[in-house]
Amino acid sequence: MTWLFLPILIAAAVAAYFGGRALAQRRSQGQRVHSRPAQHGAYALIWTAVPALVVLLGAAVFSGPVEQQMMASGAPEAVQQLEPFRRQAFYSDAQAVGAGREAMQIWPAPYAELLPQEGQRAARIHSMLALAGVVGAALAALLGALFVFSQIRPGMRARNRVEGWIVGALFACSAVAVLTTVGIVASLIYDSFRFFSSVPVTEFLFGTQWSPQTAIRADQVGSSGAFGALPLFAGTFLIMIIAMVVAAPVGLFSAIYLSEYAGPTFRATVKPILEILAGVPTVVYGFFAALTVGPFMRVFFNTIGSWFVGGPLDGLGQYLMLVQNQMALVAGGVMGIMLIPFVSSLSDDIINAVPQSLRDGSYAMGATKSETVKRVLLPAALPGVAGAMLLAMSRAIGETMIVTMAAGLAAKLTLNPLETVTTVTVQIVTLLTGDQEFNSPKTLSAFGLGLTLFLVTLLLNIVAQRIVQTYRQQYD
Repeated sequence: MTWLFLPILIAAAVAAYFGGRALAQRRSQGQRVHSRPAQHGAYALIWTAVPALVVLLGAAVFSGPVEQQMMASGAPEAVQQLEPFRRQAFYSDAQAVGAGREAMQIWPAPYAELLPQEGQRAARIHSMLALAGVVGAALAALLGALFVFSQIRPGMRARNRVEGWIVGALFACSAVAVLTTVGIVASLIYDSFRFFSSVPVTEFLFGTQWSPQTAIRADQVGSSGAFGALPLFAGTFLIMIIAMVVAAPVGLFSAIYLSEYAGPTFRATVKPILEILAGVPTVVYGFFAALTVGPFMRVFFNTIGSWFVGGPLDGLGQYLMLVQNQMALVAGGVMGIMLIPFVSSLSDDIINAVPQSLRDGSYAMGATKSETVKRVLLPAALPGVAGAMLLAMSRAIGETMIVTMAAGLAAKLTLNPLETVTTVTVQIVTLLTGDQEFNSPKTLSAFGLGLTLFLVTLLLNIVAQRIVQTYRQQYD
């Protein structure tokens, strides 16, 4: 019913626009006006549409809890005697039956007989609330239109009022972005505080063993190091470093070639292809790593290890013979391939943004193209290139699918790229997957990991900004 009302509301808003404009033209004949008729019409449109949309939004937000309360207030005694979780499940199934869908579970007697009756009652309640929302929105639109038509006159500052509404909308969008960030940080801090009240911070940051499944209750957490996150952060930064070793030079050099050496035809062909590669889903790279790169690297290292077996490097050969498909090198390498389009495309745009006058001045002094790139363009573009590298690092730190499919889930404190490792984001997904109880350190440890990763990323951003500001002062 709400969706059927939206076209009516749009038509009413358009009618208010033309009506307000016509009324402003009629009342301003032969008089000096402050705003144009179109601005009066826009003001009428706003006062007709915005109150109705606010009512519809409020109905969408509060209709669910109100419907639950009305369902509970008139429920049979047998339903009210159920446990809270089972009672909520019964209400959900009743609402599904009332909407024409099937119940999620099979209920024994007498609840099976009560389900169709409660489903009909849920359908009536839902229709009544939807009708109330539509009627309220229609009344709000009507009152808003009556108000704005009574305000239209030649001296009304319609332009200023419309601009005030626009400024308010822009402020609301900015406030939503800021409040969302504040809410995320507050949620992380609150649940992390609950976690650190059971697990010492020092044990979490410096512990070398990560096995939260062995310590579910708070009284089981002690010096065993079950919640030591050091292996997770070591694996995260190991894979990130491997990815940047692949992505940074290849992406930057390709950007330099496309910007300074490639012809127009080659650039117009290759650059869109790179930008298309940037949109490939990460799961595709994960399949590529698990089915192609991983087996290839295993065969490669096993072959090299067979050469060393029985010789002076027999230990190394035996170790290489045991290398498996999943390893940090595979995940980092494929992740680096995924990041090349980001680094290349952003760096190319940044290098092209360097003023042509710097190139011309360098060539006028007798510098070659390579010397111009090395001594003029790269230093001038360094702040933007550093931002591109930072973006790629953030993408590498937050990647989950490639690590899960190519690096494994073993939490090992190692810097060996041939070992299976895991990252912080993979463990967060693992801890929060499925039905979890948010009263145990095992589940709350995901928020501790998230807060720590947030702080580490923030520190990296601050350091990068300081570097960018230092070099930007020299070239601005």
